[in-house]
Amino acid sequence: MQHKNEVDTVPKRRSELLMPAGSLERLKVAVLYGADAIYMGTPDMSLRTKSRFSLEDVKEGIKFAHDHGVRVYLTLNLFTHNKDVPKIETYIDTLRDIKPDGVIVADPGVFRLIKQQAPEFNLHISTQANVCSWITVDFWKEQGAELVVMAREVTFSELEEIRERCPDVKLETFVHGAMCMTYSGRCLLSNFMAERGSNQGNCANSCRWQYKVGLRLNDGTIKELELSEENMGLFEFVLEEGYRPGEFLPIEEDSRGSYILNSKDMCLMPKLDDYLRIGIDSLKVEGRNKSPYYIAVVARAYRQAIDDYYADPESWDPRPYMKELETVGNRGYTLAFHDGRLKNYAHNYDNTKTMASWEFAGIIREVKEDGFVIEVKNRLCAGDVIDFIPPDPKEEPVLLRLYEFEVVGKEETFAEVHGGPKHQLWGPFTAFDHENIEDLRRKFHPYSVLRKESCLSEEEWERLKLDKVAQKIELNHATDDDLYKKRVKSLQDKISEETMERRSKTSRSGVEGCCGRGCNGCLMFWNDPQYAKARDLLAKKKHGEMLERDMREKAATSA
Repeated sequence: MQHKNEVDTVPKRRSELLMPAGSLERLKVAVLYGADAIYMGTPDMSLRTKSRFSLEDVKEGIKFAHDHGVRVYLTLNLFTHNKDVPKIETYIDTLRDIKPDGVIVADPGVFRLIKQQAPEFNLHISTQANVCSWITVDFWKEQGAELVVMAREVTFSELEEIRERCPDVKLETFVHGAMCMTYSGRCLLSNFMAERGSNQGNCANSCRWQYKVGLRLNDGTIKELELSEENMGLFEFVLEEGYRPGEFLPIEEDSRGSYILNSKDMCLMPKLDDYLRIGIDSLKVEGRNKSPYYIAVVARAYRQAIDDYYADPESWDPRPYMKELETVGNRGYTLAFHDGRLKNYAHNYDNTKTMASWEFAGIIREVKEDGFVIEVKNRLCAGDVIDFIPPDPKEEPVLLRLYEFEVVGKEETFAEVHGGPKHQLWGPFTAFDHENIEDLRRKFHPYSVLRKESCLSEEEWERLKLDKVAQKIELNHATDDDLYKKRVKSLQDKISEETMERRSKTSRSGVEGCCGRGCNGCLMFWNDPQYAKARDLLAKKKHGEMLERDMREKAATSA
């Protein structure tokens, strides 16, 4: 599968695999499963308010990564308001103490401040800076940036030109993860709909909610427009833009509603050889809020794909790695802006759920002389086959079927266990009939993950089939649009009225209250008079210091 422009030699610039980490546990999983570098941040000064890193966790995480030869980039990519400026100078001293390999920034003011006060840091320009051209990359290089993260909207042909024109600065691009319907996260929809800061990692994903058309009567009452087989053929919904009168954009909706802004997830694995060929320095995976299972499987797949390409670029084939990526939850995969204009197949109008045919079963907490201590993450039933995934991509997974479960600390055995109570199972090596015990100890370590097959509904299976057809069409491996329409119809037929009643229409959290953590983008917290005492309380908090439960409750209830 040699690219038409591919050269015969391996590129001189070797690409790193950059993985996300939203907690210390996920950092360790990413490191063990093949990341070359990690990006992370504390919730107070990055754009990820859901981050679970305390300052002590950051220090431990950086030490763990460095002990394994992995780099760590710390996010300081907030857009500063006046209230943030005093904190930044103090935070720079914190950065000196923990010694990250790079600092990710978006705000030019923050960039200049760090250059003035801590010129020893390697500065990376965040994707939030929306860099889309070589002149902007060149600008940041002249300012002293070591690396520039490209906006997701940059096409491959543009990226290729940027690489050619800017050979003396490192380039980073996203290759996998969720897509935003706005310009690399520049969105205020969540702020408006749920008072949750979109650009601070606290987005309510309002674009993925299910929307239906309603009628406002002259008396002000709202009526739902009920669609049926009898009236659907009588009219259609259209939009008319003010400066283009007479041009009508149709809006499709049926009795199931529509996810009109629901993008599929980016996955550039089918084109990864292009990025490796031109020498993109850093290949970035999105997902600091994803599970350790997601981190492990995605890191393992890309690690193997990258290594196999450098070993033999001419015979590199993305298909085996794609099979692995399909085992983690996704909304369907798309090439996003790789080829330029987004195609209709990059959206999913009927189903917004993240799903896969496999799910997170557990994680190994301890390896003892005679077995594993396993923390359960999802329900396990007697007879389930558990797939143990080794961190080394060259090693094959190990399958184990259990008909009863030994729970640590319990004398009796169980036919079913759940992940909610954080049960720990005992997995004796004697249960592995066909495995060498020394091989098990060598292959698996603490933080190794386990999976099991998911129990999917008919609707979910139809969604997965539709995703596969759309992916083949987008990759030009199939041109049968009739088959695609048939799959759409089949999915719609499986979405029953009963299913619609159960399905959540919007985010389950938002304007109801405030967590009291002082999120950068939480307008409710920073502007509502009832949180004045809470703001004073949080002003005394050290950078990267996690709030205890009683402090959060005190902050949230202060009035």
